[in-house]
Amino acid sequence: MVLVLYETSLGFCLFKLTDEGRLNSDNLWKDFETPEGANSLLRLKALHRFQSTVTAVEEMTAMTDGKLGTGLKKFLTDEVVGKGKGKESLVVVDPKLAAAISKKLSIKVISENSSMDLYRGIRSQLASLLDGLDPKDLSTMNLGLSHSLSRFKVKFSPDKVDTMIVQAIGLLDELDKEINIYSMRVKEWYGWHFPEMGKIIVDNLAYAKCVRAMGFRTNASSTSFAYILPEELEATLKVAAEISMGTEIADTDINHIHQLCDQVISITEYRAQLYEYLKNRMAAVAPNLTALVGELVGARLIAHAGSLLSLAKAPASTIQILGAEKALFRALKSKHDTPKYGLIFHASLVGQAPQKLKGKMARMVATKAALSIRLDALFRPDEKSAPEAPMIGVEARAKLESRLRALEYRSDLNGRGERTDPSLRKKQSKYEMQGDARTYNTAADSVHLIPTGRNSVEAAISIVAEVKAEKKSGPEQLKKDKATAKAAPSSDDDSSEEETKEERKARKAAKKAAKAAKKAAKHAKGKAVAANGDHDVEMSSPAPPSAAPEKEKEKKKRARESEAAAADDNAMDVDADSSKKKKKDKKSRKSEA
Repeated sequence: MVLVLYETSLGFCLFKLTDEGRLNSDNLWKDFETPEGANSLLRLKALHRFQSTVTAVEEMTAMTDGKLGTGLKKFLTDEVVGKGKGKESLVVVDPKLAAAISKKLSIKVISENSSMDLYRGIRSQLASLLDGLDPKDLSTMNLGLSHSLSRFKVKFSPDKVDTMIVQAIGLLDELDKEINIYSMRVKEWYGWHFPEMGKIIVDNLAYAKCVRAMGFRTNASSTSFAYILPEELEATLKVAAEISMGTEIADTDINHIHQLCDQVISITEYRAQLYEYLKNRMAAVAPNLTALVGELVGARLIAHAGSLLSLAKAPASTIQILGAEKALFRALKSKHDTPKYGLIFHASLVGQAPQKLKGKMARMVATKAALSIRLDALFRPDEKSAPEAPMIGVEARAKLESRLRALEYRSDLNGRGERTDPSLRKKQSKYEMQGDARTYNTAADSVHLIPTGRNSVEAAISIVAEVKAEKKSGPEQLKKDKATAKAAPSSDDDSSEEETKEERKARKAAKKAAKAAKKAAKHAKGKAVAANGDHDVEMSSPAPPSAAPEKEKEKKKRARESEAAAADDNAMDVDADSSKKKKKDKKSRKSEA
């Protein structure tokens, strides 16, 4: 006996096929041209009605996924397994559902392409096969079930969850920019009235809350800042407000400043709520990626790729430089070194590595992140919320941390080398997840708020003095800059003049030494000439003192003349020798001819 399973918006229908041979017939469609032909071929055996729309959506969703729902399982167990004798065969159109039924209920299932004509005929004559069913009611139920099923799929689609993460991280970045812009505007606006407050309170949220609570600076002494600031800082603020040199502002000005402070406070609070929402979403959608690189970096990677599935399709090399596309193409165009990291640079594992190991650490983190992303994207969504879901990411993080410590030890900057004794090596303890995980300490951002070891009055006075000096130094600083700009070229000229003077002194000394050497050589030559050829000079009669310089001049002239004559004689000798050689060459050539 052959039974046919057919699903409708009313429930599951089980039909009995009267003629088993017509199942594989090519003319099966002719039997469904009329309601009488359809009723002669198929007879309704059992009907399982859906109790509510929720159960109908659950059963139809399970069937479309190829799973055996609880209602269908009970229906087949009662009608086929319980009443039958094991000889029935069931015709099912979906191959996945047929495999699930055959595996769990041990029923002989027929799932062939020839059964498609049978299902088309049942769909066309369903109103006649189900006695007492109005076609209008059936179409209304089909429309309602299709709308419910579509809403269910859109609501629980993993792609839509990715879209929520993309929108949340984009909004978080925009809120950070808006908070910085609004806080800067509050400090500049209120700084005209109380300029010293900007140096006392650095935190943006605390500044906005203090301005909102205080209003005019004259109200500082009667305002309590205990829920905003510590005691020492509160005392400093009150003293500075009494001796402040700010200008007076009107009530309308302070009202607008208060509204801007309300905006800063509300946006900051919403930013904290949005971060918690993003943290929970990332833990539910990508637990392994979150455990490895953190919520913000993981969310930025998903947002840059578009979805978690798109990010899972990317290789580790792409994940490593994701976010640095401009630098990559610029390097390829200019034939320079390509970037080593992109968005993954902000991960804590890469940030805590030394500069020379950041590239290697980014490559290893990208490799482990690729495995974690694929596991999160393709893993069963029902088991993502389990406590053991992020174990792969936790183990990968522990391995990378131990690997980083090993690399830091090997690349010892002092050049001490590696340890060879295994007993000296430190044993790595097993990494375990703890409930009290460390988080970012936002209170550390306002560390400059608390004065250390100073009296509040002295601190306020010093801050007021600094503000006065800054305001006074405005026009004076311009004059000083102009004076220094004018004095700069003159100092350069002086230094150049000093350098030229030293050079001149050295040149003069060198010239004097050269002249002295020449005079000594000439004097020696003059004495030799005078001793050999100067016989006319009367040695007996001493020359008068006035004739001494004239004699020296005559000696110099004679020495110059003798040197010139010797040079001429040498030249004449060279010319004679050359002419003699030329004559000898000519005679030799003639004799040879």
